[in-house]
Order: sequence, then structure tokens, then C-alpha cells
Amino acid sequence: MAKGEVLHSPVLFLGHGSPMLALENGPWHSALRAWIADHPGTRSVLVISAHWETANDFTLTNSPRPGVRHDFSGFAKELYALDYPAPGDPKLAAKVGNLLSQTGLNVRLEPSRPLDHGAWIPLRTLFPEAKVPVVQLSLPRPRTADLLVEAGRALAPLREEGVLILCSGGMVHNLRRLAMNSHPDPEEWALRFDNWTTGRLLDGDLEALLQAPVRAPRFRDAVPSSEHFDPLYLALGAAEHSPCLPVYTGWQHGNLSLRAVSWG
Repeated sequence: MAKGEVLHSPVLFLGHGSPMLALENGPWHSALRAWIADHPGTRSVLVISAHWETANDFTLTNSPRPGVRHDFSGFAKELYALDYPAPGDPKLAAKVGNLLSQTGLNVRLEPSRPLDHGAWIPLRTLFPEAKVPVVQLSLPRPRTADLLVEAGRALAPLREEGVLILCSGGMVHNLRRLAMNSHPDPEEWALRFDNWTTGRLLDGDLEALLQAPVRAPRFRDAVPSSEHFDPLYLALGAAEHSPCLPVYTGWQHGNLSLRAVSWG
């Protein structure tokens, strides 16, 4: 990359699935590795995960070495030995905070919180050498889809500085409807919702997606709580005016969507 060249980084939304993905090496991993190979030059990552919600305000990690949280239980013991020693990026955290504050959003810095599994598991596949600096941004509670799109728009300038915006959740995420010990085909309701949402993404139909709770088929089955779906709204704001492209289509445990899409 030439000195002074502007790098327009992409936005990526993905389903991070079960923590067991960290011990596997399957089609999801291959698709993400192929995708990042087509998008070289990432200087830093801003990751938004379903597994960090904070009261009232957006919050950012700003530690030089965030480390990881093994924020799950009942899985294989090998999972608890995994690490992801990527550096943090306090300067990026400050810049993200300023961008959000300029739009009137409240932001706090958190120097002691590690990365949760919704962040470090996909990062281990995208950047296995753990050399790319990472900052994590929380989802505030309460929140609306409009608020998250607004925040995403505020963060869009980061893309001109080589910052990959990684939004990690899941398009269909209902733990009560999973087959935890097997991998059957997804049920019709899960496919209908996943296909409807993906169709609106590929069409760039933000209005329909903002109205997904009332327009999407089987929304309450696919999204019984919003934390895994909501990172998608941040992605839509940050990626506005960029075309959406498919990255991966797949499922775990029947109805757990691993769908991934990108912009830019």
C-alpha cells in the first residue's frame, strides 16, 4: 500500500454460532478466511458483539491488552484454554468515542473488560496471528434500531482509516429451538426469516429492515431477544450506500444461523 493511500475498509456482519466453532475448522472458517484474503490491509478492528450490553451508554474497551473472557459454560475443557492476545488500540477507542459523542450519544471507556467470545472467536479465524489491534464497542440498553443505525453512521468515517467494523451476532438465534447434540436441517420458519432478511439486505431496503419486527415472517421465533440481531443495525448504518454481498450461508444445531454478509 502506497504511503498516504486511503483504504476503504469493509463492514462485516456474521453469525458467531456456538463457542465450539473455536475448536473447529469447517466451511464457516474457510469462507471467512477467503473473504479476509480479498480484503487485505486492515489496520485495526472495531468489533460489536451480542455479548456485551451496558446500561444506558455505549462503552468501549481501551486497554492496550484486552485479553479474553470465556463467557460460556458447559463446553469442552479445551475451549477454556484458548487465548487471543491481540493488542488493544486506546487511540482508536478515543476516536470512536469522539465520533459517537459528536452525534449526541453518551460514551464511556472501560479499561479492564476483556473481549467476549462473540468477538474473539471470529477474530481468531480472520486474524489468527492476533497482531491486528482490536477495540470492542458495547450495545447500550435500552436501545432502538434507529439509535444503532445512527451510531453506525457516526462510525462510517473509520472505514477510510483502515478500520474493519465487525458486527457479530446471528440472524436467527433462538436457543430454545436448537438441537444441541445434532445438526439437522433448519426448520421452515428459520429459513423463511433468514431468507427474508438476507433478501432485504441484498436489496438495500433499510426501511423494511427497520420494520422487521412487524414485517418479517416469524420474527419472534427467530429473534426472541434482540441482542444477536441488533449488531446488524450498526452494520447497516456504517455501511450505508455500500452494496451488500453474501459471504457465507450455513447453520448449526438446526436453527442457529451462521449467515455472514459484508459491505465494501
